[in-house]
Amino acid sequence: MNWHTLWEIEDVKNTIIAIGILLVFLLLRRLFIKYIYKLILGLTSKSPTELFTQLLIAYKKPLQWLFVIIGIYIAAAYFPYLDQDNKLFTNVIQSSIIMVIVWGLFNLTSATSLLFSRINRRGNVHLDEILIPFISKGVQAIIIAIGISMIAEVFGYGISGFVAGLGLGGLAFALAAQDVLANLFGGFVIITERPFTIDDWILTPSVEGTVEDISFRSTKVRTFDQAVVTVPNSTLANEAITNWSKMGKRQVSFSLRVTYDSPIEKVKRSINRIREMLINHEGIHEETIFVHFSDLQDTGGDIMLYYFTKATSGSEYHPVKEDVNYKILEILKEEGVEIALPSRRLFMKDFEDETPQGNDNS
Repeated sequence: MNWHTLWEIEDVKNTIIAIGILLVFLLLRRLFIKYIYKLILGLTSKSPTELFTQLLIAYKKPLQWLFVIIGIYIAAAYFPYLDQDNKLFTNVIQSSIIMVIVWGLFNLTSATSLLFSRINRRGNVHLDEILIPFISKGVQAIIIAIGISMIAEVFGYGISGFVAGLGLGGLAFALAAQDVLANLFGGFVIITERPFTIDDWILTPSVEGTVEDISFRSTKVRTFDQAVVTVPNSTLANEAITNWSKMGKRQVSFSLRVTYDSPIEKVKRSINRIREMLINHEGIHEETIFVHFSDLQDTGGDIMLYYFTKATSGSEYHPVKEDVNYKILEILKEEGVEIALPSRRLFMKDFEDETPQGNDNS
């Protein structure tokens, strides 16, 4: 057996060892997640602080890939066709570890994590459902930027030169990103003025519906026919926004026309009874109630009704309005006051045919 054959046998043996090491780490990864991770997670869930539990949840997937990275690095020491000390290989391993750390921090700062709810509970700063996604995405963007800069440094690319390059083309970049910046500032206006929040029912010249999501660029509104409309923040920030969810009361205003045949005393009693009914109705806001005989029209006289319901949502507002209308009809029926219907009356005058007087030529 010559040296060439021995060298080939040694390479085969080392390759098998490298593959075996990688398979062992893949097995350890599976066992760790199935047993050790669940055990540690169960123990930390009983502790008074939730921070360690949140760290474990955020790093569940990154930890699985960390086992793969470590396995590849150790297996490379035996793999005959790869030098463990190779600069490119070392940079890739270091970059992979940085990516694992960034991935975990990215998950930890998501809007759905308990990090912001803990700030709400323990701090004096109240973060609403609009502010949380903005802060979360801002922190995540910073984490990604730091991760990219660290990986660039590992491969020998200075981030300062990249920033300087951005300065040279700053004007062109600003012109290209004009709409993006307008939407970004529009988002900040929405945050600071807080005209609406998630799940609010809003009406604008562009859209009407329920707010589902607010991002840096746009706001998603689900209309009542279940379509999703994406409106740029710059558009919303410059429009009149009616937030129906912020109503303290809801207006009802209409006129009821009664016939001129209805006796005036009965009309007066009907108006007084309707006004009293509205004042005593539990669903009507007692602050502003107007019931008056307001106008005289061709077909009858108008009774003006103007009041507010305490309920604002459609599911509660319409039943209250319906109940009031039924009571109004009952009052008018009891008083014998008729509602004027759109109609025309034709009056015909009787007259006798008169024979014209003239000379009789017969």
